[in-house]
Amino acid sequence: MRRVGAGFVLLLCAGLLSASSAVAAGEGDFTPRFAPDVFTAWQVNHPDGDDYIAPASGPGPVKYDPAHPFIPTDPASSVQPTFRVADLNNPILKPWAKEQMKKANDEVFAGKIPYVARERCWPAGTPAFVLEPPFNITLFIDTPKKILIVHQNDFQFRHVYMNVPHSKNPKPSWTGESVGHYEGDTLVVDTIGFNDRTFVDNYRTPHTAQMHVVERFRLINAGKVLEDEIAVEDPGAFNMPWKAVQRWNRTNRGPMEELSCSENNENLFNYDVKPIPQAAKPDF
Repeated sequence: MRRVGAGFVLLLCAGLLSASSAVAAGEGDFTPRFAPDVFTAWQVNHPDGDDYIAPASGPGPVKYDPAHPFIPTDPASSVQPTFRVADLNNPILKPWAKEQMKKANDEVFAGKIPYVARERCWPAGTPAFVLEPPFNITLFIDTPKKILIVHQNDFQFRHVYMNVPHSKNPKPSWTGESVGHYEGDTLVVDTIGFNDRTFVDNYRTPHTAQMHVVERFRLINAGKVLEDEIAVEDPGAFNMPWKAVQRWNRTNRGPMEELSCSENNENLFNYDVKPIPQAAKPDF
């Protein structure tokens, strides 16, 4: 990945945050909760940010197969890292989803590098948008009518439209249509309108266009930690609703440095997905 300046995005952040501060000062009861300044961002607070935290109880997300533990890359460790192999015994999985994931597992056993969206310059989708490696940061841009959630990796955006209903027939998209409102100090984000081209995690767990995701973002630990409680329903792919958690630590690593991924569009590790389109000849 190539690191370059991010002046445009920083100007956008500064402008929107200034607007939100003005509103907080005297135009209604809106107050920014997750983005007090352009230096405040969020960094996952557990070693493998590419994985969900399981809920305290009840059905949870797919994790690695206990017989094939996942070991992330750690430059400080001499332990050989491994690729993710999904635990197909998770009761949430419909038979067709389990069969599709078994094929992906078998490819890993055969030595193939598994698909991970951010490593292929591919949209992460929802809820997998919250899965970020610990060295990246996430930025929130609060305004009265819309909240933007920004990945450092390839500057992918999620748009959360505030205090409005869903569209009657939302057009299917990678991240879905998200609408939000505050319940006290909790930001509740309801998302529908998905295509079926993403996975819900990095274990290649599929979903259908019927998926419905509800997230509850709130500050905990005296505002030092941001927590997202995720609830997923999809009668097309899952036998039951399930939940997951993601948490970030507040960090002052901003302003956000751009990580450009689209220039990396040729190296897809031979995975069976279409690469980013490229022109056969210059346009001019």
